[in-house]
Amino acid sequence: MFSYSVVGTQLYTGDMIFVMISFLILMWLIKLVAWKPLTKMLQDRSDKISNDIDSAEKSRTEAADLASKRQAELQNTREEASGIISQAKDSGQKQRDQIINDARQDASSLKSSAEQDIERERQEALANSKKDVASLSVEIASKIISKELNEDDQKALVDSYVEGLGKLNDR
Repeated sequence: MFSYSVVGTQLYTGDMIFVMISFLILMWLIKLVAWKPLTKMLQDRSDKISNDIDSAEKSRTEAADLASKRQAELQNTREEASGIISQAKDSGQKQRDQIINDARQDASSLKSSAEQDIERERQEALANSKKDVASLSVEIASKIISKELNEDDQKALVDSYVEGLGKLNDR
């Protein structure tokens, strides 16, 4: 047994050296053939993931900026629309006031013109009535009095009568 274990130990040590050398050669071949491409592939994947994360962050930031710009533009548009509406209301109010003012002036002008026409017509009617009344009163007076009046007396009588009529009309 002793001899077998010495021989077995030598075999074992020799096999162990062979396995170790084979392992080292295999590791060196793996390093040459597979390790560099594997690490390059893992590094490329890591870089791609990092770039995707950076790109996503950049896109998120741009989207947030764009959303805030759109919100600001929307607010600006609302303010402009409010200003336009307010300006239109003010303009409409001014036009309404101007139309009302013009209508009042026209009505006042028409009223004044009508009053002047009425006064002129009244004066003409009064003048015509003075003539008519004068001639009628002369005829009536001459028939009633049966005596002839001179022209100055007739005029005085008619004027006093017309003034009395004018005072009655004014009341």
